[in-house]
Parts: sequence; structure tokens; C-alpha cells
Amino acid sequence: MANIPVEAIGVTRAQPYPGAPDNWKRFFTFSTDHKVIGIQYIFTAFFFFLVGGLFSMVMRGELISPDTDLVDRTVYNALFTMHGSIMLFLWTFPVLVGISNYLVPLMIGARDMAFPRLNAVSFWMIPIVGLLMIGSFLVPGGPSQSGWWAYPPVSLQNPTGNLINGQVLWILAVAISGVSSIMGGVNFVTTIFRMRAPGMTWFRTPAFVWSVLAAQLIQLYGLPSLTAGAVMLLLDLTVGTSFFTPERGGNPILYQHFFWFYSHPAVYVMILPVFGIFSEVLPVHARKPLFGYRVIAVSSVLITVISATVWVHHMFASATPGWMRIAFMFSSMLVGVPTGIKVFGWVATIWGGKIRLTTPMLFALGGIINFVFAGVTGIMLASVPIDIHVNNTYFVVGHFHYVIYGAIVFGIYAGLYHWFPKITGRMYYEGLGKVHFVLTFIGTALTFLPMHAAGLMGMPRRVASYDPEFAFWNVLASLGGFLLGISTLPFILNMVSSWIRGEKVGNNPWRAIGLEWLTTSPPPVENFEEIPIVISAPYGYGKNEPLVATSPNPDLTQSPDTPTT
Repeated sequence: MANIPVEAIGVTRAQPYPGAPDNWKRFFTFSTDHKVIGIQYIFTAFFFFLVGGLFSMVMRGELISPDTDLVDRTVYNALFTMHGSIMLFLWTFPVLVGISNYLVPLMIGARDMAFPRLNAVSFWMIPIVGLLMIGSFLVPGGPSQSGWWAYPPVSLQNPTGNLINGQVLWILAVAISGVSSIMGGVNFVTTIFRMRAPGMTWFRTPAFVWSVLAAQLIQLYGLPSLTAGAVMLLLDLTVGTSFFTPERGGNPILYQHFFWFYSHPAVYVMILPVFGIFSEVLPVHARKPLFGYRVIAVSSVLITVISATVWVHHMFASATPGWMRIAFMFSSMLVGVPTGIKVFGWVATIWGGKIRLTTPMLFALGGIINFVFAGVTGIMLASVPIDIHVNNTYFVVGHFHYVIYGAIVFGIYAGLYHWFPKITGRMYYEGLGKVHFVLTFIGTALTFLPMHAAGLMGMPRRVASYDPEFAFWNVLASLGGFLLGISTLPFILNMVSSWIRGEKVGNNPWRAIGLEWLTTSPPPVENFEEIPIVISAPYGYGKNEPLVATSPNPDLTQSPDTPTT
């Protein structure tokens, strides 16, 4: 197998979208093209990523010293809630849906999603969610009154006495976000089940598609619980029902079950597509087949099944019976088995490969390293004694952010860099990409590792002021947080400048195997001139076998290790 650098690959001019306006205005329209919708998701999500990041900068500025001196505690509580809400509901979920929206139809040989109009409606609900959520921060009785996730019975205090206040707007935003995601889940599952190209059996389906399917199945069984809980909470707050109000016979612990039944599996909704990205990036940039492809694919489904049985481990410190603690401790540890299978498969994939340390490869490797560390601390938190000991401390915050930022955001960056040439027809600047990786990797470690130490010492989360003994670790975390903020600058510069004036590349600059690389860059409106017929399994690096029986571009049916002329 030849190690083909990007510079040695033939460059052809990418073709524009035929029959569609080839300008930026199409991204502001009610488009039913899954590729346009995917980019709409990605750009909208990144805007809110910057907003949520600015909130975190203020929080880390407050926490750089023990005293409350930058913002008062009420504002800090509001910032805390808004940071988490924005980063989950308006950044992580939407950007992964955007990447999945763009890639899944291309990867399975479909012309679009199963329900294009439903797809567009699902996206246009996201700006509404953003407006409501930001609005809840700006009006009286907002998230500062309800704390993190509007937990009852605190959330049922309505200090303004108004029907519409910040709590109502926040809960309404969560409910609408749930409806949007349920609609998207129906669309993804239908598309993957019903619209795969001829010859694409389940074990000829890319690992990324498997992971998206597994994640969206979780959305379908879990999101109704969170959405129903949000609606019930809204009714308690506005019209006087008593689902969760203890003084009127309600049960606040019931809300925790509604919330966590979805909100722990939600971590897998976010991490599963990232697992799929790792499984796509590593074989291409190591020039080896994905080791244990079938087992890795099935492990995604196992995660979906097991994730339905883990939610109570977030409630070990609540009024949880002993037998329930033991049962959910076991199930929470069990989910480490299919995730461990993936990690071993990825290590075996790169072992002995001709690794090219491109920017997507660096982010994929960095994300896997961070995920392994997060997995170790996750098993610790699944243990009842340790979980109770560090409950509500910064150890939990550090673990959570190593999953969300260290693994998931790294995977998002890996995917954006890897498929950037396919989306734009141009190559990003490798030097800027590597600067972005170094700053992000160092910033992640400097921000979130100290949180583990502070948490083990007993520092509680959700506080604006703390004992001086925690000052050293908070200074480190704040400096790391500021570095993470700076790290986004080379990324923004790279994406904007590359899209405008980057080097034009051919349809398949990585010499990758996959249906998405058989079409033009960027792809035409209906993706393929003719639907491909799949005749072999994916990831056939070194086998010198075509992926499809026929192709509109015969050059792309040859071995990916053979350079074009």
C-alpha cells in the first residue's frame, strides 16, 4: 500500500450544485436539500457554541479567585444554567445532527433524507429554541431562580407571579428542542432502514451510519420522557397541576426519573456519532481496514440497549433503595464493555498502519485518548461508594467535560476537517489545523484535569465563591479555559479562509473508500447521477477491490491506494 500524501493526488475542479443557486443565500432559505440543511445546522450550532463559550469565560473569570468579585451569585447561577443548556441543546446535539444530515444520505447512496420537509422543519425549530433560551436569561424569574435543569421543587417557585417568565421560556425551549429531535430521529431511522443503495446490506453499511442509527433509536425511546417531564413541569408552574409539587401530593423524585431516563442516554446520543467519526477517519489516515468492523457496528446497538438501564446512577444520592443502587451500578459498568470493544478495534486499526498525522487524524487520536481517561473516571462514578463521596463536586464536572469536550468536541473537529474537502471542494490549511489541535489539546487538559483534583478535595460545583484551598486548581482551570477560547480562533480563520480561497481539490483527496467520495465535491443536488450498486464491504484498504459495480466517474472505482494521473 502506498502512502499517498495530499500533494500527490490529482486535483480536479469541483462542480457546483447543478440547478441550485451556488451562493451563500441558499443557506437562509427553507431548503429541503439535506446538504444545505446539514450546513445550516452546523453554522447555527457553532454560533451558539461561541455564545456558550463566552458564558464559560465569564464563569472561569469569576472562579479564578475565591471571592465573588466579577459577577454576583444570582448572575453566576444563571450563567451556569445557560452555559450548560446552550452547549447541549444548541451546540452538541445540532452540530452532530448537521454532520449526520450531510453525510448519511451520501454514505448510503440515497438522494436525500426520507422526509425532506420534515427535515427542514426540524432545523428551523432550532433558532426558535435559541431565542427562547436566550430570552429566559434576560427576563425576570429566569434560570437563576431555578438553578441547573430547573430541578423541582425550586423550579416551582414563581417569584414574579407572571404566567410568562424566564423559567417558562426555558422549559418551553427544552420541550420544543425535544420535539425537533424526535422528528429528526424518525427521519434518520426511516432513511437508514428504507433508503440504502442496492447491495448495501447491514454489514456493508459504514460504521458512521450504524452509530447514527443507534443514537437516533435512543432519541426515539428516551426523548418522549424528557419532553413529557418538561411539559408536566410547565403545567405545574403555570396552571397549578401537582405532578412534582410535594405540598400538593406531587413527587419531585419522579421528575428526576423523567429527566435522567433520557439525559444519561443522551450522552450516548452525542458520543455514538463521534464513535462513528473515529471509525471513518482512522482507516483512511492509517490506510488499513477498520479492525473488527462487524463487532464495532453491533457494539453501537448494544450501547443503545444497555443505555436504557443506567439512568438511576445519577440518583444514588437521592432516596434510592439499596437494591436499586446495586442493580444500576452493575448496568452502568456494563456499558463499558461495548465501548471498550470500540477502543480496542481503533487501536488495532492504527497498529502497523501507514499513519498520516493530518489534522483530522490528530483530533481523532486526541479524542480517543481523552475518551479513555473519561471512561476510567466514568467507571469510578458508576461505583456507589465513590459516586456518593464525590457527588455534587467538581470531580463530576471534570469527568463530564472530558466526555463532552475532550471526546465529543474533538470528534466533531475531526469530522469537520475530514469532510471539509467534500463539503466545499477545497482543502483546509494544514498548518492552521495543527495549531488548532495543539491549543485545544493542551487547553482541554489544563481546564478539566484540575477539576478532578479539586473535586476529590471536596470543592462543590455550582458555586461562585470557594475556600482558598481550592484556589490553585481553579487558577489552572481558568487559564486552560481561556486557552480553549483562544483555540477557536485558528479554527474560524481556517474554515473561512479555506472555504473562500483554499486550494481546489478533486472529488476524493484522501483516496478514501465510501459512497460519499464517489460523487463530486461539493455533491450535486441529488447526490448521484445514478444510484450506485454496492458490491463489497467498506474499508477495503489494500484489497484493490471496487466498492460499487458501476460509477458515474470510473476513476473512482479503482483502489484508493492507486494515485490518479
